[in-house]
Amino acid sequence: MAAEAGSEGNSERIAMTGTLSYGQGAGQPALSPNQLRMKLWNIACFALSGYLVLHAGETEWPQFRGPTGQGISAASGVPIEWSEGKNIAWRMEPPGRGWSSPVLSHGRLYITSAVTAAGGSDTTLHAICIDAADGRVVWDSEVFHPDAASVSAMHSKNSAASPTPIVSDGRLYVHFGHMGTAALDLDGKVLWRQNGVKYAPVHGNGGSPILLDGMLIFGCDGADDPALAALDASTGELRWKTARNTTARKHFSFCTPLAIQVKGATEVISPCSGFVGGYNPADGRELWRVLYGEGYSVVPRPVFAHGLLFVSSGFDAPVLYAIKPDGAAGDATADHVVWTDRKGAPCTPSALVAGNDLYFVSDGGIATCADPETGAVRWRERLGGGFSASPFAAEGRVYFTSESGETFIVKTGDKYELLATNAIGERVLASCAVCDGALFLRTETHLVRVKK
Repeated sequence: MAAEAGSEGNSERIAMTGTLSYGQGAGQPALSPNQLRMKLWNIACFALSGYLVLHAGETEWPQFRGPTGQGISAASGVPIEWSEGKNIAWRMEPPGRGWSSPVLSHGRLYITSAVTAAGGSDTTLHAICIDAADGRVVWDSEVFHPDAASVSAMHSKNSAASPTPIVSDGRLYVHFGHMGTAALDLDGKVLWRQNGVKYAPVHGNGGSPILLDGMLIFGCDGADDPALAALDASTGELRWKTARNTTARKHFSFCTPLAIQVKGATEVISPCSGFVGGYNPADGRELWRVLYGEGYSVVPRPVFAHGLLFVSSGFDAPVLYAIKPDGAAGDATADHVVWTDRKGAPCTPSALVAGNDLYFVSDGGIATCADPETGAVRWRERLGGGFSASPFAAEGRVYFTSESGETFIVKTGDKYELLATNAIGERVLASCAVCDGALFLRTETHLVRVKK
Protein backbone atom coordinates (compact mmCIF):
# COMPACT_ATOMS: atom_id res chain seq x y z
CA MET A 1 0.00 0.00 0.00
CA ALA A 2 2.88 2.38 0.76
CA ALA A 3 4.08 2.11 -2.82
CA GLU A 4 0.69 2.97 -4.25
CA ALA A 5 0.09 5.83 -1.81
CA GLY A 6 3.54 7.27 -2.47
CA SER A 7 3.07 7.10 -6.22
CA GLU A 8 -0.26 8.95 -6.02
CA GLY A 9 1.29 11.65 -3.79
CA ASN A 10 4.20 12.17 -6.19
CA SER A 11 1.89 12.60 -9.19
CA GLU A 12 -0.10 15.20 -7.28
CA ARG A 13 3.04 17.19 -6.44
CA ILE A 14 4.16 17.28 -10.08
CA ALA A 15 0.75 18.50 -11.20
CA MET A 16 0.64 21.21 -8.51
CA THR A 17 4.12 22.68 -9.07
CA GLY A 18 4.07 22.50 -12.85
CA THR A 19 7.85 21.92 -12.81
CA LEU A 20 10.13 19.01 -13.57
CA SER A 21 12.40 19.50 -10.56
CA TYR A 22 10.73 16.57 -8.71
CA GLY A 23 12.26 15.52 -5.42
CA GLN A 24 14.65 18.44 -4.94
CA GLY A 25 14.85 20.21 -1.61
CA ALA A 26 15.47 23.89 -1.04
CA GLY A 27 18.84 25.03 -2.35
CA GLN A 28 19.45 21.84 -4.37
CA PRO A 29 20.07 21.99 -8.12
CA ALA A 30 17.36 20.77 -10.46
CA LEU A 31 17.76 17.29 -11.93
CA SER A 32 18.92 16.92 -15.51
CA PRO A 33 16.34 15.47 -17.93
CA ASN A 34 18.12 12.08 -17.94
CA GLN A 35 18.34 12.01 -14.13
CA LEU A 36 14.68 12.93 -13.88
CA ARG A 37 13.61 10.22 -16.34
CA MET A 38 15.60 7.59 -14.42
CA LYS A 39 14.17 8.68 -11.08
CA LEU A 40 10.60 8.63 -12.38
CA TRP A 41 11.23 5.23 -13.97
CA ASN A 42 12.44 3.81 -10.65
CA ILE A 43 9.40 5.22 -8.84
CA ALA A 44 7.05 3.74 -11.46
CA CYS A 45 8.69 0.32 -11.22
CA PHE A 46 8.47 0.42 -7.43
CA ALA A 47 4.78 1.34 -7.54
CA LEU A 48 4.04 -1.33 -10.14
CA SER A 49 5.79 -4.02 -8.13
CA GLY A 50 3.66 -3.10 -5.14
CA TYR A 51 0.52 -3.25 -7.27
CA LEU A 52 1.40 -6.72 -8.57
CA VAL A 53 2.06 -8.04 -5.08
CA LEU A 54 -1.30 -6.71 -3.90
CA HIS A 55 -3.36 -7.86 -6.87
CA ALA A 56 -1.79 -11.08 -8.14
CA GLY A 57 -3.71 -14.33 -7.77
CA GLU A 58 -6.50 -14.69 -5.22
CA THR A 59 -6.84 -12.37 -2.24
CA GLU A 60 -10.64 -12.42 -1.85
CA TRP A 61 -12.93 -15.21 -0.62
CA PRO A 62 -16.13 -13.20 -0.07
CA GLN A 63 -18.86 -15.83 0.34
CA PHE A 64 -19.52 -19.52 0.93
CA ARG A 65 -17.31 -21.47 -1.51
CA GLY A 66 -15.38 -18.43 -2.68
CA PRO A 67 -15.65 -15.85 -5.49
CA THR A 68 -17.68 -18.09 -7.80
CA GLY A 69 -19.65 -19.77 -5.02
CA GLN A 70 -18.53 -23.09 -6.45
CA GLY A 71 -15.26 -23.86 -4.68
CA ILE A 72 -12.82 -22.77 -7.40
CA SER A 73 -9.73 -20.81 -6.34
CA ALA A 74 -7.27 -18.92 -8.54
CA ALA A 75 -4.81 -18.66 -5.64
CA SER A 76 -1.15 -19.52 -5.99
CA GLY A 77 1.11 -21.06 -3.39
CA VAL A 78 -1.75 -22.86 -1.65
CA PRO A 79 -0.34 -25.08 1.12
CA ILE A 80 0.08 -28.79 0.48
CA GLU A 81 1.59 -30.05 3.75
CA TRP A 82 0.72 -29.17 7.35
CA SER A 83 -0.04 -30.66 10.74
CA GLU A 84 -0.83 -29.41 14.25
CA GLY A 85 2.76 -28.21 14.59
CA LYS A 86 3.88 -27.67 11.01
CA ASN A 87 3.17 -24.77 8.64
CA ILE A 88 0.72 -23.11 11.04
CA ALA A 89 1.04 -19.31 10.84
CA TRP A 90 -1.34 -18.77 13.75
CA ARG A 91 -4.13 -20.45 15.66
CA MET A 92 -6.68 -18.35 17.57
CA GLU A 93 -9.82 -19.10 19.55
CA PRO A 94 -12.73 -16.87 18.50
CA PRO A 95 -15.37 -15.93 21.07
CA GLY A 96 -18.26 -18.40 21.19
CA ARG A 97 -18.92 -21.26 18.81
CA GLY A 98 -20.21 -21.58 15.26
CA TRP A 99 -19.85 -23.47 12.01
CA SER A 100 -20.07 -20.57 9.57
CA SER A 101 -17.19 -20.77 7.11
CA PRO A 102 -14.71 -17.88 7.17
CA VAL A 103 -14.84 -15.28 4.41
CA LEU A 104 -11.94 -13.01 3.45
CA SER A 105 -11.63 -9.50 2.03
CA HIS A 106 -8.79 -6.96 2.00
CA GLY A 107 -6.75 -8.88 4.56
CA ARG A 108 -9.60 -9.40 7.03
CA LEU A 109 -11.54 -12.54 7.90
CA TYR A 110 -15.18 -12.49 8.94
CA ILE A 111 -17.13 -15.17 10.79
CA THR A 112 -20.28 -15.40 12.88
CA SER A 113 -20.47 -16.95 16.31
CA ALA A 114 -22.96 -17.80 19.05
CA VAL A 115 -21.70 -16.71 22.47
CA THR A 116 -23.36 -18.46 25.40
CA ALA A 117 -23.10 -17.07 28.90
CA ALA A 118 -21.99 -19.18 31.85
CA GLY A 119 -24.73 -21.61 32.76
CA GLY A 120 -25.86 -21.95 29.14
CA SER A 121 -29.13 -20.04 29.48
CA ASP A 122 -28.36 -16.89 27.46
CA THR A 123 -26.95 -16.73 23.91
CA THR A 124 -26.01 -13.73 21.79
CA LEU A 125 -25.20 -13.84 18.09
CA HIS A 126 -22.07 -12.05 16.91
CA ALA A 127 -20.21 -10.94 13.80
CA ILE A 128 -16.43 -11.05 14.27
CA CYS A 129 -13.62 -9.48 12.22
CA ILE A 130 -10.13 -10.99 12.43
CA ASP A 131 -6.84 -9.76 10.98
CA ALA A 132 -5.80 -12.43 8.48
CA ALA A 133 -2.10 -11.65 8.97
CA ASP A 134 -1.84 -12.34 12.70
CA GLY A 135 -5.20 -13.72 13.94
CA ARG A 136 -5.97 -10.65 16.06
CA VAL A 137 -9.63 -9.85 16.70
CA VAL A 138 -10.21 -6.44 15.08
CA TRP A 139 -13.80 -6.10 16.31
CA ASP A 140 -16.60 -8.20 17.76
CA SER A 141 -20.18 -6.93 17.34
CA GLU A 142 -23.27 -8.36 18.98
CA VAL A 143 -25.95 -8.51 16.30
CA PHE A 144 -28.90 -10.38 17.86
CA HIS A 145 -29.98 -11.45 21.33
CA PRO A 146 -32.56 -14.17 20.62
CA ASP A 147 -34.78 -15.81 23.20
CA ALA A 148 -33.68 -19.18 24.51
CA ALA A 149 -36.38 -21.07 22.60
CA SER A 150 -34.99 -19.82 19.26
CA VAL A 151 -31.60 -21.44 19.81
CA SER A 152 -32.85 -24.71 21.29
CA ALA A 153 -33.35 -28.06 19.55
CA MET A 154 -30.07 -27.80 17.65
CA HIS A 155 -28.69 -30.84 15.81
CA SER A 156 -25.36 -32.10 17.14
CA LYS A 157 -23.71 -31.21 13.80
CA ASN A 158 -25.23 -27.74 13.70
CA SER A 159 -24.84 -24.46 15.58
CA ALA A 160 -26.73 -21.22 16.12
CA ALA A 161 -24.18 -19.57 13.77
CA SER A 162 -23.82 -21.92 10.79
CA PRO A 163 -24.74 -19.78 7.73
CA THR A 164 -21.69 -18.17 6.12
CA PRO A 165 -21.50 -14.34 5.86
CA ILE A 166 -21.04 -12.31 2.68
CA VAL A 167 -18.64 -9.36 2.39
CA SER A 168 -19.19 -6.98 -0.54
CA ASP A 169 -18.79 -3.29 -1.36
CA GLY A 170 -17.93 -2.18 2.16
CA ARG A 171 -20.65 -4.20 3.87
CA LEU A 172 -20.86 -7.46 5.78
CA TYR A 173 -24.11 -9.42 5.60
CA VAL A 174 -24.76 -11.98 8.33
CA HIS A 175 -27.62 -14.47 8.47
CA PHE A 176 -28.90 -16.54 11.37
CA GLY A 177 -31.90 -18.18 9.71
CA HIS A 178 -35.16 -17.73 11.63
CA MET A 179 -33.34 -15.57 14.22
CA GLY A 180 -32.60 -12.79 11.76
CA THR A 181 -30.41 -11.21 9.09
CA ALA A 182 -28.33 -8.04 9.35
CA ALA A 183 -25.94 -5.75 7.51
CA LEU A 184 -22.88 -4.16 9.11
CA ASP A 185 -20.23 -1.77 7.87
CA LEU A 186 -16.67 -3.05 7.93
CA ASP A 187 -15.99 -1.29 11.24
CA GLY A 188 -18.61 -3.49 12.92
CA LYS A 189 -21.50 -1.01 13.10
CA VAL A 190 -24.91 -2.61 12.53
CA LEU A 191 -26.66 -0.80 9.65
CA TRP A 192 -29.92 -2.72 9.73
CA ARG A 193 -31.50 -5.77 11.34
CA GLN A 194 -34.35 -7.89 10.03
CA ASN A 195 -35.92 -10.63 12.13
CA GLY A 196 -39.40 -10.59 10.63
CA VAL A 197 -38.92 -13.51 8.23
CA LYS A 198 -40.05 -16.16 10.67
CA TYR A 199 -40.31 -19.91 10.21
CA ALA A 200 -40.20 -22.97 12.45
CA PRO A 201 -36.70 -24.46 12.12
CA VAL A 202 -35.86 -28.14 12.37
CA HIS A 203 -32.35 -28.84 13.75
CA GLY A 204 -31.49 -25.11 13.56
CA ASN A 205 -30.16 -23.17 10.56
CA GLY A 206 -27.66 -23.96 7.85
CA GLY A 207 -28.24 -22.39 4.45
CA SER A 208 -26.33 -19.21 3.61
CA PRO A 209 -27.77 -16.29 1.62
CA ILE A 210 -26.67 -15.16 -1.83
CA LEU A 211 -26.23 -11.51 -2.80
CA LEU A 212 -27.76 -10.74 -6.19
CA ASP A 213 -29.05 -7.55 -7.82
CA GLY A 214 -29.19 -5.69 -4.52
CA MET A 215 -30.99 -8.52 -2.74
CA LEU A 216 -30.13 -11.18 -0.17
CA ILE A 217 -31.87 -14.40 -1.22
CA PHE A 218 -32.16 -17.41 1.08
CA GLY A 219 -34.29 -20.43 1.89
CA CYS A 220 -36.81 -20.45 4.74
CA ASP A 221 -37.33 -24.20 4.68
CA GLY A 222 -38.55 -25.15 8.12
CA ALA A 223 -41.15 -27.54 9.50
CA ASP A 224 -44.10 -25.80 7.84
CA ASP A 225 -44.79 -23.46 4.92
CA PRO A 226 -41.30 -23.60 3.36
CA ALA A 227 -40.39 -20.65 1.15
CA LEU A 228 -37.63 -18.79 -0.68
CA ALA A 229 -37.26 -15.15 0.40
CA ALA A 230 -35.43 -12.01 -0.74
CA LEU A 231 -34.50 -8.97 1.34
CA ASP A 232 -33.45 -5.56 0.06
CA ALA A 233 -29.70 -5.48 0.76
CA SER A 234 -29.78 -1.72 1.41
CA THR A 235 -32.60 -1.67 3.95
CA GLY A 236 -33.42 -5.24 5.01
CA GLU A 237 -37.02 -4.89 3.83
CA LEU A 238 -38.74 -7.98 2.42
CA ARG A 239 -38.80 -7.78 -1.41
CA TRP A 240 -40.58 -11.07 -2.10
CA LYS A 241 -41.33 -14.47 -0.61
CA THR A 242 -42.25 -17.52 -2.73
CA ALA A 243 -43.95 -20.61 -1.32
CA ARG A 244 -42.26 -23.90 -2.19
CA ASN A 245 -45.50 -25.89 -2.61
CA THR A 246 -43.62 -29.14 -2.09
CA THR A 247 -45.26 -32.53 -1.79
CA ALA A 248 -42.39 -34.00 0.26
CA ARG A 249 -43.48 -35.14 3.72
CA LYS A 250 -40.51 -33.52 5.49
CA HIS A 251 -40.27 -29.85 4.56
CA PHE A 252 -37.00 -28.75 6.16
CA SER A 253 -33.79 -28.14 4.20
CA PHE A 254 -30.59 -26.06 4.54
CA CYS A 255 -29.40 -25.27 1.03
CA THR A 256 -27.55 -22.17 -0.24
CA PRO A 257 -28.87 -20.88 -3.61
CA LEU A 258 -26.73 -20.31 -6.70
CA ALA A 259 -27.25 -17.69 -9.42
CA ILE A 260 -26.60 -18.86 -12.99
CA GLN A 261 -26.91 -17.46 -16.51
CA VAL A 262 -29.09 -19.31 -19.03
CA LYS A 263 -29.09 -17.71 -22.50
CA GLY A 264 -28.31 -14.31 -20.99
CA ALA A 265 -31.01 -14.50 -18.33
CA THR A 266 -30.26 -14.87 -14.62
CA GLU A 267 -31.90 -17.67 -12.67
CA VAL A 268 -31.66 -18.44 -8.97
CA ILE A 269 -31.26 -22.16 -8.40
CA SER A 270 -32.55 -23.26 -5.02
CA PRO A 271 -32.93 -26.91 -3.97
CA CYS A 272 -35.39 -27.71 -1.20
CA SER A 273 -37.28 -30.74 0.07
CA GLY A 274 -38.77 -32.67 -2.82
CA PHE A 275 -37.39 -30.68 -5.73
CA VAL A 276 -34.88 -28.17 -7.09
CA GLY A 277 -36.32 -25.03 -8.62
CA GLY A 278 -35.22 -22.26 -10.94
CA TYR A 279 -36.53 -18.82 -9.91
CA ASN A 280 -36.77 -15.37 -11.45
CA PRO A 281 -34.71 -13.12 -9.14
CA ALA A 282 -36.75 -10.01 -9.94
CA ASP A 283 -39.98 -11.27 -8.37
CA GLY A 284 -39.27 -14.77 -7.03
CA ARG A 285 -41.50 -16.48 -9.57
CA GLU A 286 -40.78 -20.18 -10.00
CA LEU A 287 -39.70 -20.91 -13.58
CA TRP A 288 -39.24 -24.66 -13.45
CA ARG A 289 -38.69 -27.57 -11.10
CA VAL A 290 -37.16 -31.05 -11.18
CA LEU A 291 -38.63 -33.46 -8.66
CA TYR A 292 -36.61 -35.91 -6.60
CA GLY A 293 -39.27 -37.60 -4.50
CA GLU A 294 -39.00 -37.47 -0.73
CA GLY A 295 -35.47 -36.03 -0.57
CA TYR A 296 -35.25 -33.65 2.40
CA SER A 297 -32.73 -31.87 4.65
CA VAL A 298 -30.93 -30.83 1.46
CA VAL A 299 -27.58 -29.18 2.22
CA PRO A 300 -25.18 -29.28 -0.79
CA ARG A 301 -25.01 -26.07 -2.80
CA PRO A 302 -25.67 -26.58 -6.54
CA VAL A 303 -22.82 -26.41 -9.03
CA PHE A 304 -23.19 -25.21 -12.63
CA ALA A 305 -20.72 -26.12 -15.39
CA HIS A 306 -20.76 -27.47 -18.95
CA GLY A 307 -24.35 -26.26 -19.26
CA LEU A 308 -25.46 -28.59 -16.47
CA LEU A 309 -26.55 -28.20 -12.86
CA PHE A 310 -25.30 -30.74 -10.34
CA VAL A 311 -27.70 -31.13 -7.43
CA SER A 312 -27.89 -33.66 -4.60
CA SER A 313 -31.31 -34.68 -3.33
CA GLY A 314 -30.43 -34.88 0.39
CA PHE A 315 -31.49 -37.44 2.98
CA ASP A 316 -32.21 -40.35 3.39
CA ALA A 317 -30.97 -41.87 0.14
CA PRO A 318 -29.13 -39.11 -1.78
CA VAL A 319 -29.03 -39.03 -5.55
CA LEU A 320 -26.76 -36.71 -7.53
CA TYR A 321 -28.64 -35.20 -10.49
CA ALA A 322 -27.20 -33.63 -13.63
CA ILE A 323 -29.88 -31.26 -14.93
CA LYS A 324 -29.98 -29.18 -18.11
CA PRO A 325 -31.66 -25.86 -17.22
CA ASP A 326 -31.70 -24.53 -20.79
CA GLY A 327 -35.30 -24.66 -22.00
CA ALA A 328 -36.66 -25.92 -18.69
CA ALA A 329 -40.19 -24.79 -17.81
CA GLY A 330 -42.82 -26.03 -15.40
CA ASP A 331 -42.22 -29.63 -14.32
CA ALA A 332 -39.00 -30.43 -16.18
CA THR A 333 -38.31 -33.75 -14.48
CA ALA A 334 -39.01 -35.97 -17.47
CA ASP A 335 -37.00 -34.08 -20.09
CA HIS A 336 -34.17 -32.24 -18.35
CA VAL A 337 -32.45 -34.84 -16.15
CA VAL A 338 -29.35 -35.88 -18.12
CA TRP A 339 -27.97 -38.49 -15.72
CA THR A 340 -27.98 -39.53 -12.04
CA ASP A 341 -25.54 -41.17 -9.61
CA ARG A 342 -26.63 -42.96 -6.45
CA LYS A 343 -23.53 -44.76 -5.21
CA GLY A 344 -21.36 -41.85 -4.08
CA ALA A 345 -23.83 -38.97 -3.78
CA PRO A 346 -23.37 -36.63 -0.79
CA CYS A 347 -25.98 -35.59 1.76
CA THR A 348 -23.88 -32.66 3.05
CA PRO A 349 -20.73 -31.67 1.05
CA SER A 350 -21.26 -29.75 -2.19
CA ALA A 351 -19.87 -31.06 -5.47
CA LEU A 352 -17.09 -29.42 -7.47
CA VAL A 353 -16.29 -29.08 -11.18
CA ALA A 354 -12.65 -28.42 -12.04
CA GLY A 355 -12.01 -28.25 -15.77
CA ASN A 356 -13.52 -31.33 -17.38
CA ASP A 357 -13.91 -33.27 -14.15
CA LEU A 358 -16.73 -33.47 -11.61
CA TYR A 359 -15.71 -34.29 -8.02
CA PHE A 360 -17.88 -35.16 -5.04
CA VAL A 361 -17.48 -36.97 -1.75
CA SER A 362 -20.16 -38.82 0.18
CA ASP A 363 -20.75 -38.17 3.87
CA GLY A 364 -19.20 -41.58 4.47
CA GLY A 365 -15.93 -40.65 2.75
CA ILE A 366 -16.21 -42.12 -0.76
CA ALA A 367 -14.69 -39.66 -3.25
CA THR A 368 -15.67 -39.77 -6.92
CA CYS A 369 -14.35 -38.23 -10.12
CA ALA A 370 -16.79 -38.40 -13.02
CA ASP A 371 -17.34 -37.04 -16.51
CA PRO A 372 -19.67 -34.08 -15.91
CA GLU A 373 -21.48 -34.51 -19.22
CA THR A 374 -22.17 -38.24 -19.05
CA GLY A 375 -21.73 -39.22 -15.41
CA ALA A 376 -19.23 -41.93 -16.36
CA VAL A 377 -17.10 -42.65 -13.28
CA ARG A 378 -13.39 -42.06 -13.85
CA TRP A 379 -12.35 -43.14 -10.38
CA ARG A 380 -13.96 -43.79 -7.02
CA GLU A 381 -11.90 -44.15 -3.82
CA ARG A 382 -12.62 -44.46 -0.12
CA LEU A 383 -10.88 -41.65 1.76
CA GLY A 384 -12.21 -42.72 5.13
CA GLY A 385 -14.04 -40.84 7.86
CA GLY A 386 -17.13 -38.65 7.77
CA PHE A 387 -17.41 -35.52 5.61
CA SER A 388 -19.45 -32.32 5.94
CA ALA A 389 -17.20 -29.55 4.56
CA SER A 390 -17.34 -28.82 0.82
CA PRO A 391 -14.18 -29.40 -1.23
CA PHE A 392 -12.28 -26.74 -3.15
CA ALA A 393 -9.87 -26.81 -6.10
CA ALA A 394 -6.64 -24.87 -6.51
CA GLU A 395 -3.50 -25.26 -8.66
CA GLY A 396 -4.55 -28.60 -10.15
CA ARG A 397 -5.49 -30.11 -6.79
CA VAL A 398 -8.74 -30.92 -4.96
CA TYR A 399 -8.88 -30.51 -1.18
CA PHE A 400 -11.33 -32.73 0.77
CA THR A 401 -11.53 -32.03 4.54
CA SER A 402 -13.10 -34.62 6.83
CA GLU A 403 -15.02 -34.09 10.07
CA SER A 404 -12.02 -35.38 12.03
CA GLY A 405 -9.88 -32.57 10.59
CA GLU A 406 -7.95 -34.52 7.97
CA THR A 407 -7.53 -32.87 4.56
CA PHE A 408 -6.97 -35.23 1.63
CA ILE A 409 -5.29 -33.52 -1.33
CA VAL A 410 -5.87 -35.24 -4.65
CA LYS A 411 -4.38 -34.35 -8.01
CA THR A 412 -6.99 -33.36 -10.58
CA GLY A 413 -7.40 -35.72 -13.50
CA ASP A 414 -8.91 -39.00 -14.57
CA LYS A 415 -6.56 -41.11 -12.44
CA TYR A 416 -6.60 -41.10 -8.65
CA GLU A 417 -3.40 -39.71 -7.13
CA LEU A 418 -3.34 -38.82 -3.45
CA LEU A 419 -0.72 -36.10 -2.93
CA ALA A 420 -0.96 -35.58 0.83
CA THR A 421 -3.05 -36.18 3.93
CA ASN A 422 -2.87 -33.48 6.60
CA ALA A 423 -4.39 -33.55 10.08
CA ILE A 424 -5.22 -30.44 12.10
CA GLY A 425 -6.15 -32.38 15.25
CA GLU A 426 -9.66 -30.94 15.73
CA ARG A 427 -13.17 -31.52 14.46
CA VAL A 428 -14.02 -29.63 11.24
CA LEU A 429 -17.45 -29.11 9.67
CA ALA A 430 -16.91 -25.66 8.08
CA SER A 431 -15.49 -25.20 4.59
CA CYS A 432 -12.11 -23.55 3.95
CA ALA A 433 -11.29 -20.04 2.82
CA VAL A 434 -8.33 -19.75 0.44
CA CYS A 435 -5.93 -17.02 -0.69
CA ASP A 436 -2.44 -16.72 -2.11
CA GLY A 437 -0.04 -18.68 0.08
CA ALA A 438 -2.58 -19.65 2.75
CA LEU A 439 -5.80 -21.37 3.65
CA PHE A 440 -8.02 -20.87 6.68
CA LEU A 441 -9.61 -23.74 8.58
CA ARG A 442 -12.33 -23.24 11.17
CA THR A 443 -12.35 -26.05 13.70
CA GLU A 444 -14.75 -26.65 16.57
CA THR A 445 -12.82 -24.27 18.82
CA HIS A 446 -10.25 -22.45 16.69
CA LEU A 447 -9.60 -20.54 13.49
CA VAL A 448 -6.28 -21.56 11.93
CA ARG A 449 -4.14 -20.00 9.22
CA VAL A 450 -2.16 -22.63 7.34
CA LYS A 451 0.85 -21.34 5.42
CA LYS A 452 2.91 -22.80 2.62
